[in-house]
Amino acid sequence: MLSRRHVGTLAALVALLIFNFIFTPHFATMQTLSVNLTQVCVIVIVGVGMTMVIATGGIDLSVGSIMAIAGAFAPQVFQGMLFPVPNLYVGIALAIVLSITIAGFFGLFNGWLVSSFRVQPIIATLILYIAGRGIAQVWTNGDLQVFKVPEFQQIAIGRVFGVPFQVWIMLALVLAAAWALQRTVFGRQVLAVGGNEQAARLAGIPVRRVKRRVYVISGVCSGIAGLIVIAMNSAADANLIGMGIELDVIAAVAVGGTLLSGGRATIIGTLLGALIIQLVRYTLLANGVPDAAALVVKAGLIVLAVWLQRQDRA
Repeated sequence: MLSRRHVGTLAALVALLIFNFIFTPHFATMQTLSVNLTQVCVIVIVGVGMTMVIATGGIDLSVGSIMAIAGAFAPQVFQGMLFPVPNLYVGIALAIVLSITIAGFFGLFNGWLVSSFRVQPIIATLILYIAGRGIAQVWTNGDLQVFKVPEFQQIAIGRVFGVPFQVWIMLALVLAAAWALQRTVFGRQVLAVGGNEQAARLAGIPVRRVKRRVYVISGVCSGIAGLIVIAMNSAADANLIGMGIELDVIAAVAVGGTLLSGGRATIIGTLLGALIIQLVRYTLLANGVPDAAALVVKAGLIVLAVWLQRQDRA
């Protein structure tokens, strides 16, 4: 699934790894590897949906707010606060299914605004970006929900063959989305809509349906990421879940080689881009650079990625 477009991204990732092996103390440890992998999972999972949306020429600013909604809703279900559950395992299953379903519904709302009312994607998703976190805060009265449910937390801290379970979730989503984008009719339709919407419509592609589906996928991915975040923290804070993740995800997609104007997308590139974003942040922090400076560096990476894309298209 790697192509020539990934060579530059892969070279940047290798250069960062070599720099850290030489200059960053205690980099070559299993603990460092585990920390970076678990922190990048959420960005990649949300990035899978964002890549689909950007491939159609859109953007989704509401991913962090949808994470907050899903993360705020789930604990109230498996703790039996909304309705009685027969036992803990049924409650956990219902919490996962219902939270992801609600996240997909909010994604459908975004897609409905974009496809049926032709609202600009940045405006359509800005509505939920603002209102979504408010919904989560009102739903929880702004309270921090602390819980200790190891059975639910396994989706984040559990391990299979020594690898965190959330890493397996991330890999499964990446492989499924990469296959769908490259090998299915739906994937071709997504790229066709992003490449030339009018031509796609004349060719008989159901443009509205394709757009609604990619926003639903983005919502579902955000819901999964929200559940992983609260499982890692043993708490759900509607004020902080997914806060600012939009910048990380868009940066990962752009650095990975997906055209921000649509028509060309790479899920594997998004995975590599997210690894670069995470490694840049770790490198700066490990070498004493304040976290605020990392925001400037990430903005610089987006500018560089867009410039390289323009050079590639020229």
